Amino acid sequence: MADPTVYPELNALLRELVASVHGILAENFCGAYLQGSFAVGDADVHSDVDFLVVTQDEVGDGELAALQAMHRRIHALDVPWAQHLEGSYVPRRRLRRVDPSRSPFLYLDNGASELVRDNHCNTAVVRWSLRECGVVLVGPDPKSLVEPVSGAQLRSEVLEAMREWKDWAPAPTKAGPMSQWKQALLVLSYCRMLHTLAVGRVTSKRQAGEWALGALDPEWASLIRPPLDDRPDPWLRVYRPADPQAAERTLAFVDHAVDVATFHDDAAGLLE
Repeated sequence: MADPTVYPELNALLRELVASVHGILAENFCGAYLQGSFAVGDADVHSDVDFLVVTQDEVGDGELAALQAMHRRIHALDVPWAQHLEGSYVPRRRLRRVDPSRSPFLYLDNGASELVRDNHCNTAVVRWSLRECGVVLVGPDPKSLVEPVSGAQLRSEVLEAMREWKDWAPAPTKAGPMSQWKQALLVLSYCRMLHTLAVGRVTSKRQAGEWALGALDPEWASLIRPPLDDRPDPWLRVYRPADPQAAERTLAFVDHAVDVATFHDDAAGLLE
């Protein structure tokens, strides 16, 4: 496996992960890939590591038990990246095309040490990212595994996500009404979702934030610029309360973004 990232410690961890998974799954192993920020761009030392393992068939009970033990072992490694792996195990027949039912895969959440059943990775966005810019760790070209994902499929999914996130946005956090982490996540995620609606493809949060500074009303620039400029140590912000004024403006931005997306379904409308 060639070095998939610019971080030697992460590359070593990914080699360990792939070798361990391959050893457990044997003939049931098809391939392993990076998607997310390491695929679409702008990953840094604070990024989570979004992976996808493609299997030939469903993971059996014995394989699952071995995978659980392996992930607990890797999570305990004295390597910061080891606690920020996030991804799913996906049978290749279920990966092939967008699944409207979004049935769950075996999923490892960021910070977790055990696999659970979750539909987090069963999305058009993940399939587009994997097919168009996924990083091959081991296995066939992702284009041979995933059918093309259309702009219409991405837009439909993103619009639904924007409405779901609007319900989640005001929910209290460990830091109180809203944490610094959640406030920044909401702003840049809605920039990214608006960008996908406008252009029919997926980009990084940073690239979408830069786009939004020029594409959206200038009144939002002072809300978008701080998360772009203040990236270091994002996980520390999970326990820090957001500035109340920034939190209030963030909820207003969420409302505005959903309104724009609801009433305008083309790029021209989004930029008006």
